[in-house]
Amino acid sequence: MKMGFRWYGEGNDTVTLQHIKQIPGVETIVWALHDMPAGAEWPMDRIQEVKRQADHYGFNIDVVESVNVHEDIKLGLPSRDQYIENYKRTIEKLATVGVKVICYNFMPVFDWIRTDLYKAHEDGSTALFYETSKVNDIDPMELVNKIAMNPDFTMPGWEPGRLENITNLFEAYKHVTEEDLFHHLQYFLEAIIPVAEENDIKMAIHPDDPPWSVFGLPRIVTNQENIRRILSLVDSPYNGVTLCSGALGSSRSNDIVAMVREFADRIPFAHVRNVKIYENGDFIETSHRAQDGSVDIVGIMKAYHESGFTGYIRPDHGRHIWDEQCRPGYGLYDRALGIMYLFGVWDTFNR
Repeated sequence: MKMGFRWYGEGNDTVTLQHIKQIPGVETIVWALHDMPAGAEWPMDRIQEVKRQADHYGFNIDVVESVNVHEDIKLGLPSRDQYIENYKRTIEKLATVGVKVICYNFMPVFDWIRTDLYKAHEDGSTALFYETSKVNDIDPMELVNKIAMNPDFTMPGWEPGRLENITNLFEAYKHVTEEDLFHHLQYFLEAIIPVAEENDIKMAIHPDDPPWSVFGLPRIVTNQENIRRILSLVDSPYNGVTLCSGALGSSRSNDIVAMVREFADRIPFAHVRNVKIYENGDFIETSHRAQDGSVDIVGIMKAYHESGFTGYIRPDHGRHIWDEQCRPGYGLYDRALGIMYLFGVWDTFNR
């Protein structure tokens, strides 16, 4: 198990590499060029700049999260081929600086959905929250405007440039079914997996968050059966999954432990986090501690350990604690606590 920490880059993160260096056991910076629009080829000088910054603190940059997939690829439009060519060239460039895994998603329009970025817990901490009734009743543009009211930090998946054309995007997806989305994903994978194989980079699709249809948009990375199908679209060890316990775990019907055991050799990268699910289907991010949420974090770590997992792992969305001012879900303190909890569980199994 190789521990990583997601970092948004100099000038775009309240957490510094110096901070991360002080968390025991972290060896990988999980990074991206967050200002690059989906579909663009990443410039080599920018990639090398991140490598120099990480090298200075002794980190590797083995995991990129994310190289975003252009909507035309998800929609299956003729213009997708040019964007796929850009994606291939980006893969080739990332290989030259040692990248081993690219996490990406195939979610239409929104990467993730929450109705409150700072919902209060009983202990006074705050966290990302999903309220089912609000999502069912709200106009998508209201949600876009609410997220945009957080101007200090770019929110991955909610970049202003990406969402300014949201009305047209919804119209474009009106007749795209889940089956269509599977076909469009297969087209994408058949094009890029040979390039990934040549460059020894594993592609790892991230589950949909939450793992069900929202605003009538199709979603396919939602459960064990669908992940099994996705991995078979191109049956290669370079076609993998970023198994996110929080995204999949917000649905009670998903057995994350069973997924770890079935897909272990196709999980190059894992997100381990906890959520608490309420009776009405609402859910909130919690600490990583198993007892604090609805996800069996200890069972998940045990499954990874017994599977001989040697891939990359990181804590995911943390609470905002001790008055930290940070990007929602991505502060220093609670994610550092999460790392130490995950290591504590792992070290116990080692003993």
